[in-house]
Amino acid sequence: MDADAPFPVHVDKVMDGLAVNSALPAHLIRRLFGWRRGHGKVATRPDLTEDMISEIIAIGDHWLLHSLALNDRLPDRFRIRLAAHGDKAVRAALVVRCDTAPREMLEQLIGDPDPQVRRYLAQSRGTPPDLLARLASDRDPKIRAALARHWTRAPEAVRRILLTDPEAEVRAAACSTYFAYPPHPIPPADLVPALLADPVTRAGAVIHAVLDADTLRRLAEDPDNEVRGELARHPDLPIPVRDALAVDPSSSVRVKVFARPDTPDDVRARIHASVHDPARSTGPVPDDDEAFLQWYRDLAVATDLRTLHLPWVTNDPLPHIDSPYVSFRASAARSEDLPLHAVARLLDDEEEIVRLTMASTAPHLVDPVTAETIERRYVSRRDKFTFWWDTEEVLTFPSAFLRRFAGDPDPRLRSFAPRDAHLPSHLAEELAADPEARVRLAVAPHRNLPLPSLLRLLADPSERVAEAAGASPFLPVEQMERLLTQAGL
Repeated sequence: MDADAPFPVHVDKVMDGLAVNSALPAHLIRRLFGWRRGHGKVATRPDLTEDMISEIIAIGDHWLLHSLALNDRLPDRFRIRLAAHGDKAVRAALVVRCDTAPREMLEQLIGDPDPQVRRYLAQSRGTPPDLLARLASDRDPKIRAALARHWTRAPEAVRRILLTDPEAEVRAAACSTYFAYPPHPIPPADLVPALLADPVTRAGAVIHAVLDADTLRRLAEDPDNEVRGELARHPDLPIPVRDALAVDPSSSVRVKVFARPDTPDDVRARIHASVHDPARSTGPVPDDDEAFLQWYRDLAVATDLRTLHLPWVTNDPLPHIDSPYVSFRASAARSEDLPLHAVARLLDDEEEIVRLTMASTAPHLVDPVTAETIERRYVSRRDKFTFWWDTEEVLTFPSAFLRRFAGDPDPRLRSFAPRDAHLPSHLAEELAADPEARVRLAVAPHRNLPLPSLLRLLADPSERVAEAAGASPFLPVEQMERLLTQAGL
């Protein structure tokens, strides 16, 4: 390494970066097989030869093998070989990429002695249906429950087995208000009465129930808030019952009424006001555990009210773009058929979740000036409902904007500058010396970053920056060799 280049602080992260560096020559790839301080990232490379794969298997290191099993470019014969490996974590890792796996491997793993392997198969959409069906009679109820929750398109015969399973955990997963993937399965009509009678499946069955007078009374009087909440969603709910649930003691039930398309405006407004009643958050905290849990849930409902996804609003968005309710405007912003004036209105909404939803729905309609305004207004990086915006490149900018951002006071905007593939070297050099790690991270892989700056980033105090510098395809081979030598490889 250059005499004036500092030695990496985070050698292990630099090695992780080198391990996935697309420009790493074959003879240096092999040297990384001896690295034992990481998670064997080199085995995830798409350019491994069959000789290299055989060498990794012969070495027998756990992390190298685990990463190899996760490699979606692994030839079938090696997957089949690893399916018989003694390390259960390696076998489980194979399942993660089972959508491209050979049939022989899956048949070998479907009866694996390790429950985690079979659970991963139950949860994977890449497992063939006939093999998934075998798991409906698996000896472990947790695997049957995982199958029920994830295989939402299971044939009726399999669904019947799961809905009538002797274990409550399995029945609850098979008839739930939550499933891993859409569409939610519809239970056979003849099983619905039994599912309504079973406490663990009742809430999940409500939406499928025929609301005769007796059923309606029992569900409306059920002590379980979730059951009453699901009743509040039922499309055939009589108006008197709807209005009674609109004043239900549980705010989570009232919110379900709020979200109905047939709820009158005045009722919706009263529900909104009741959920945001200051007395709910300033009153004494209950001592009883069950009462405390309900108190906490009621407090969380105010957030739920803001983040509801209302498909009926998305399908008919124009009447709702000026709604007083955030969730209505955000749901309208999900529509791909809005006229330009409505798009502009929602891109300028006072609520960030509405602006970001609209920008994500129609990024092609966001001009650079508006895009800059949206990015400058973005502040909720720790908001669980908008945090994704900080990790995805939704809006694009022309080079003139990106180069101007290089000198912006906002470090987030400075980190956008390296998106310009032709960013001048002097700007890249300045960004590599930025006090903010996110800026240095963004510029580390840039093609126009001068070599001295790239070498300094290898010794960056930030682990992520050091790793990104090691992964830069513009790192010269001689520098890669010196890094490996200094790491003892």
